[in-house]
Amino acid sequence: MKLLPKPFRNGNKGVVKAAGVALASSFLIAGCLYSSGSSASEGAVSDRAVSKSAMKKRLSPPNDKYKAIIRRTTNGVPHIKAANLASAAFGHGYAQAQDNVCVLAEAIVKARSERAKYFGPGPDTQFGVGLNIVNDFSYKAQKIHSGAEAEFAALTNESRALTEGFTEGYNRYVTETEPSDLPEECRDQEWVKVITPADLLAYYRVVGQYASGALFATGAVFLAVPPGQSPAPRAVGPVSNAEAVDKLLENVVATARAGAKSDTNFSGTGLASNAWGIGKSMTEQGRGALLANPHFPYTGHRRLYEVQMTVPGYLNVHGAGLLGTAIPLINFNANLAWSHTNTASRQFTWYELVLKDGDNLAYVKDGVEKPITTETYQIDVSVDGMAEPLVLERTFYFSEYGPMIAANALSNQLPAWSDNGALNSSAPVAHTYRDANPDTGGLLETWLQMSRASNLDEFQSIFKNCGSTLWTNTVYADDQGNAFYIDSSSVPNLSQEAQALVNLRRAVSPAYAGLFDQGVTLLDGSWSQEDWIETECGPLVPYEQKPKLVRSDWVQNSNSSHWATNPDDFLTGFSPLFGDEEAPINARTRLGLKMLQNPMDPGFADAPLPAGQDGKFSAEELVGVIWNNRAWYAEQFLPELLERCDAIGNTAVNGVDLSSWCAPLGSWDGLYNRDSVGAHIFRVFMANYLGDMSTDLTTPFNPAAPVATPADPSRDNAGTADDTMLLALADGVTVLQSQSILPTDALGDLQYHRPSGGVVPGSDGIPYFQTQPIPWHGGDERVDGAFNAIGVAPDEFAEDTRFPRIAPTIIPNTAGLSDGTDGVDGWLVAQGTSWLFGLEFTKKGPEAYGLVSYSQSTDAMSPFFSDQSERYSNKAYRQLVFTEKDIQANLLPQGKTVITQE
Repeated sequence: MKLLPKPFRNGNKGVVKAAGVALASSFLIAGCLYSSGSSASEGAVSDRAVSKSAMKKRLSPPNDKYKAIIRRTTNGVPHIKAANLASAAFGHGYAQAQDNVCVLAEAIVKARSERAKYFGPGPDTQFGVGLNIVNDFSYKAQKIHSGAEAEFAALTNESRALTEGFTEGYNRYVTETEPSDLPEECRDQEWVKVITPADLLAYYRVVGQYASGALFATGAVFLAVPPGQSPAPRAVGPVSNAEAVDKLLENVVATARAGAKSDTNFSGTGLASNAWGIGKSMTEQGRGALLANPHFPYTGHRRLYEVQMTVPGYLNVHGAGLLGTAIPLINFNANLAWSHTNTASRQFTWYELVLKDGDNLAYVKDGVEKPITTETYQIDVSVDGMAEPLVLERTFYFSEYGPMIAANALSNQLPAWSDNGALNSSAPVAHTYRDANPDTGGLLETWLQMSRASNLDEFQSIFKNCGSTLWTNTVYADDQGNAFYIDSSSVPNLSQEAQALVNLRRAVSPAYAGLFDQGVTLLDGSWSQEDWIETECGPLVPYEQKPKLVRSDWVQNSNSSHWATNPDDFLTGFSPLFGDEEAPINARTRLGLKMLQNPMDPGFADAPLPAGQDGKFSAEELVGVIWNNRAWYAEQFLPELLERCDAIGNTAVNGVDLSSWCAPLGSWDGLYNRDSVGAHIFRVFMANYLGDMSTDLTTPFNPAAPVATPADPSRDNAGTADDTMLLALADGVTVLQSQSILPTDALGDLQYHRPSGGVVPGSDGIPYFQTQPIPWHGGDERVDGAFNAIGVAPDEFAEDTRFPRIAPTIIPNTAGLSDGTDGVDGWLVAQGTSWLFGLEFTKKGPEAYGLVSYSQSTDAMSPFFSDQSERYSNKAYRQLVFTEKDIQANLLPQGKTVITQE
């Protein structure tokens, strides 16, 4: 594929000589992060007034003897109190292990490249057999664990305290719990064992690369070998059944190819979120308010866990973080609050290297020859019928930027190693990538400092001093009435010349534009002009060049780019790697902006006013904004569809009489509540009409009106059997009829959450449902355009894990409707709205309400396994308790535990 000829270079003029283009060291340089501002915790004093010895006591206990008080309130939320940071993390690690030990243990197995050792070569999935082998080797090549071991010594004292404390808390629970007493997913399993701080840090490196390196761990890195070489690993030493091993290794390569081909979108993590920061002019109390609404998987490593951590005089924060993180990530303290949304920015770039003539292991850059280096790794594989683990070995290849990548394995349009290039069409090339988040030693440091900040200046200074939130935006509000947005992710820092080249290639090459739209930024590695530019914070875009906005009314993000954070103040002129500007925004963003711009308009439905009768938001009204279950496409298209339904009457459309299906649509309130009748019909209509919108809408996108456009379905054939909208409705109705779904069914009878599992990874166990169906409200973010976004997950394993679950077989163009296989019908929800809350600052401090939709624990025997799921189903949010008085008032019976290190 020829993407674009090599640009005119005018000799060496304008070529940037990057300082240090080796694989990036940690972007969160410990020395950059401040640790001085005042704390937002009880009795806080400035760090400047504290001696080194006193500060040490705040971080670590005397004689390394940890002690923490764990108090559990409503729904099992732990409130950890300790005299120092390490002990608070100790209590946090213990509480998380109590609730989620199996998932945490499996995450460490993954980070240590030991899935094949404990779970076998890999499940027989859509990719084939051997995925565990592919993953284990890929994580070795990405230096997940070896890099963590090397990085650990450079951690700040704060990060070390958090990492070591959490590790010790987890280990305390594991060592005191009989293996036979563990949940059935990991009962009596040898892989549930004590871990090291480096193990935990390795897991953070996996998390940090969700939007970058992890995308290439299913096959693209594994398959990157020079021509004439096989990517198959080699068995080390004699094997008892050589024929079976050869067949296994053949399957491993096929699995890697299938895994790589399955990746068609590299533009993020696959996650979503809504977040609003409301300023003083739009709140009832005249202070700030926050809506936090991440849309995360309900299973696996990306579950969020709620906790409050308190170290008197140093830290007091309440929030939720990904399982395994030693401090919560979406939080509030006494003075400020924030949430994160998945960014539209990019956390990696590909490089096309021009190979030296006749040498596939050398490339030429700026006329200088550079080597492609190699490293060889080994992994253990448990194979049925073999008494000892099979030891496999593979050699991987690296450029100065990072691992080599098999670009042709991801797209048939891209060249293989040593073929003529896409950018360099007359030279043999190879491809590699550079990761903006290779190291995550500063992960905990960043969120610790955010949690300790007490005002906007302190909060902003974290990002000025090199802090990063990896792959997310940050939306913030405080008690002074400030609303603040920043794309705080790690974004490669390209020169103005390199940015111009990217934009030029996109403009003149449809092939390059298509690749870019898939999330791949392909750069020319044959000259230093396109290297990342070093700053005081490494090779990432510095604070001054990041999109950001402070307002007194509101800021928001729902995963569209930074551009339309607030249409009264568009953000433009940033690197193309931050996302498109003056481009269409997604349906959730359009609906969110509509509610913010019209806070006293319920839409056409009989829904609550977003901000009530006074047009100003309170904490509970912000929860209501999520749970009002409005959807953009219903508000945009339902009236038009009903008009056409009336016109067609009983006349068949594509063989379907729509009259009995149009009738419920006519009385539907346009919302996605449990008792809504007609929502399911509109959903399957939209699932089919989405493919027609680009050609059927007559009013094109207008950058001056990003909420209102594109719009207006074509009137051609309107109300006839050839009506595009009615044909889409007929296609959807046909599917509903095939599943014996009635036009009068309520959404809650068809859409439900029902966790499943109970099986040890790598075993022959069969997963089973662990609760009765729990009716679920909300809509699909893409198909329904719902703000309270939920969705179906067709994967047969819990997210990021090897825990089997019951997966639906879904029907195309239905937003995930099951086809009835294995008794699974309707919409089986397994992702979406997760940790949600509305918060407002008052004279008495933060007032917040919300919950964790899938509950705190993954242990089916825990009282905290589905209790909050029932709350979500019934729209019964709870207070997020913060003060000592409220903690005591909501303390569960026998809810207090004191743990010490023995």
